[in-house]
Amino acid sequence: MQNEEKEGLTIKEIDASNQSQVIDLAWRVFLKFEAPEYCEQGIESFRHALSTPEFINKLRMYGASIDDEIIGMLATRNNGSHIALFFVDEKYHRQGIGRQLFETALKDCPAKEMTVFSSPYAVKVYHALGFTDTDAERIDDGIRYIPMKYCR
Repeated sequence: MQNEEKEGLTIKEIDASNQSQVIDLAWRVFLKFEAPEYCEQGIESFRHALSTPEFINKLRMYGASIDDEIIGMLATRNNGSHIALFFVDEKYHRQGIGRQLFETALKDCPAKEMTVFSSPYAVKVYHALGFTDTDAERIDDGIRYIPMKYCR
């Protein structure tokens, strides 16, 4: 993965006016890359979380955009110490956008470590960012994940 600046790329914190675009991107990318390996319960659990204000309102969201089109997003909770959502539009995979989103969120995180419950699909991405597995794969409410952490 390269860490070059993509021409025209802007990364900024998302406010309420762009929240629906970010959530739509997360849902589209989830359906394409993660849902095929999930049971119906897991897909419904994820959809429900994305549509629940109590879940969404606890998140600090970052968006990556080119020409005002949101192409990537990362959301944290727990004062930035846990990645709750992390998705990049498939046209922009492997172009360093995810890394730039992660580095932006990491700068805003005061904790010495950051955690994530990685989907099986994203494990390689998190390993490339420096995360290590902390346990074996788990399933809760049909959501498959591998607990991981990143230490500074």
